[in-house]
Amino acid sequence: MTSATRKPPGDGHRASPGSGGIGRGTVYLFAVATGLCVANLYYCQPLLDAIADGLRVSRSTTALLVTFTQLGYAAALVLVLPLGDLADRRRLIPGMAALTAAALAVTASASSAPVLLAAAVVTGAGATTAQVLVPLAAALADDDTRGKVVGTVMSGLLLGILVARTVAGYLAQLGGWRTVYATAAAVMLVLAAVLWWRLPAVPRATTLRYPALLASAVRIVREEPVLRFRALLGALGFAVFSVLWTALTFLLSGAPYHYSPGTIGLFGLLGAVGALAAGAAGRVADRGGAGRFTTLTTALLAVSWLPLVLGAHHVVALAAGIVLLDLAVQGLHVTNQSQIYRLRPDARSRITSVYMTAYFAGGAAGSALTPPAYERAGWTGVSVLGASLGAAAFLAWVAHGRSLRRHQR
Repeated sequence: MTSATRKPPGDGHRASPGSGGIGRGTVYLFAVATGLCVANLYYCQPLLDAIADGLRVSRSTTALLVTFTQLGYAAALVLVLPLGDLADRRRLIPGMAALTAAALAVTASASSAPVLLAAAVVTGAGATTAQVLVPLAAALADDDTRGKVVGTVMSGLLLGILVARTVAGYLAQLGGWRTVYATAAAVMLVLAAVLWWRLPAVPRATTLRYPALLASAVRIVREEPVLRFRALLGALGFAVFSVLWTALTFLLSGAPYHYSPGTIGLFGLLGAVGALAAGAAGRVADRGGAGRFTTLTTALLAVSWLPLVLGAHHVVALAAGIVLLDLAVQGLHVTNQSQIYRLRPDARSRITSVYMTAYFAGGAAGSALTPPAYERAGWTGVSVLGASLGAAAFLAWVAHGRSLRRHQR
């Protein structure tokens, strides 16, 4: 790496990908790394029955594996992610990856449910390594290419989410569920070594002590209206996303489809189109088109439910709706990030912590609201719920634009 990468973010010198700052190879490394880190959240989902049989515990016990992993992730978003502004990220990121590798190794050798669940909490916390990498990529990029860099890294993250379940299923078929976690542990250990070798040395963004660091995140929320609003849009977008993917299995496993779990899993591959939206959103934001792209994506959050509601009986309409919704959610997500990373170069990890906590809360709310909606009104009820949340995002954006125009007069 050249000396340009060793200058602190915010000093006025950041090179674009392929120039002196963050090279194209490093951008792709970040994309792969974020995908591998976040994949650890999702390996367990297709393995719950196999784990229950292997440990001779109930299905309800192994279902807690998902919950504990998500709890670890949520706690780390609040308590660990802000350290990206305080700690030496060249040490912090590989260290988190190595700790995740250890937790995955414990999972692979676990002989009891308590050990498995304890390791799940650490694994979930370690998955936030991806969220430390994203603001670091934003810090290393210059203002003209930051959106493109963030979009590329987010494409890797999204592909990691999509591929994780498929990879876990195939590895489990080959060698059992423990093979999945042993392989993931080895991959994360190699990743930790590569990141230690390749990450540029970036000085700490702040000298605040840890308690003051956490308190400052609350102050940033109060002082940055753009962050508050983009966090709201992100929460609504991920809520819509969660409504769809929480209810989709209910729809496809029942009449008229009666699809097998393997066939249902293939629908997740439609979400790969969302990775294309991530890159496009970043490039549009770099050209000053974030506002127009936000209008488009928030409108699609609601409009995509028109083909989705028809998907109760028409699989082509269902597939089209999934593609449209994923394009909207991922495009909006990257646009939001491109805007919030312009706010405070010295606080990007804390800004990410605030935004992703709201994002995660929105997803949890969407998941919680979906089963009652499906029980009361079936797929139509789910579609009304999803479209209403999407319309709320669009109307909030329209109202926000009108408010800005009034203040500018």
